[in-house]
Amino acid sequence: MKIAIYGQYYKEETFKYIKSLFHILEENNIEINVEKEFYNSIIKQNTLEKKYKTYTTYKDLDKTFDMFFTVGGDGTFLRAITYVRDSNIPVLGINIGRLGFLANVAKENMREAIESIVKKEYTIKERTLLQVSTNPKINNFKDLNIALNEVTVVRKDTTAMITVETHLDEDFLTSYWADGLIVSTPTGSTGYSLSCGGPVITPSAKNVVLTPIAPHNLNARPLVIPDQTKIKLKVIGREKHALLSLDSRITTIPNNTDVFIEKAPFTIKIIQLHNQSFVKTLREKLLWGEDVRNKGI
Repeated sequence: MKIAIYGQYYKEETFKYIKSLFHILEENNIEINVEKEFYNSIIKQNTLEKKYKTYTTYKDLDKTFDMFFTVGGDGTFLRAITYVRDSNIPVLGINIGRLGFLANVAKENMREAIESIVKKEYTIKERTLLQVSTNPKINNFKDLNIALNEVTVVRKDTTAMITVETHLDEDFLTSYWADGLIVSTPTGSTGYSLSCGGPVITPSAKNVVLTPIAPHNLNARPLVIPDQTKIKLKVIGREKHALLSLDSRITTIPNNTDVFIEKAPFTIKIIQLHNQSFVKTLREKLLWGEDVRNKGI
């Protein structure tokens, strides 16, 4: 088995977990390749038992790779998508960060998780991505115009609201007077969209949700639509520019830019161990149904 490892940040206190991960993988005769910048940050501060092969871009991840491991939190998992792209390499997130909703293998459970993988005690779950284009064309994202969690347009350099003119399949829906608008996948429904009052959507649902950010009208509510819907947004505001974000990647767009959002033609494959489930993660990470009356039931 051959895997790629990616970490976005390196902290001194996490080294023992990283070292333990490499040791467990070695014990199971798994070939390791580490993203070059992450690898250099590790060996700059600490010494590993041996040297490992590295990769630098998504072009280095060919069909010989069986899996892709992220080491960090959910932000690291999202950033890893820029390497995985449409390669169909399944991703497993090891959480040495905070919440760990996507990266849901606890650092204390790495050995059990890897042993389960070796025994093939897991399933592959597909997650929908969103794809973005603009008119006039914005080159900042180039071929990285995809998002696993959400696409967001939001005000910039102003305290004033913006207006987000919204069309669904060329039909005018409404103009949101708000701080911005989130277009979220089911995966992203437990993130930024949730904090703005959006619903939780199960990962297998074929939907996306439009969630306004601090809307200035009472009837502006989150709207769930089919994921085949083609969405067009136009931001109008007092300032000359607004912000467009794809997960954690942000760029500036001029006023009156048309932003086109649709379902991407490929999915991301996520490894789900047999002892994991979305419902279990809801209970453990978001305290779903936490109520003293449920104790003992």
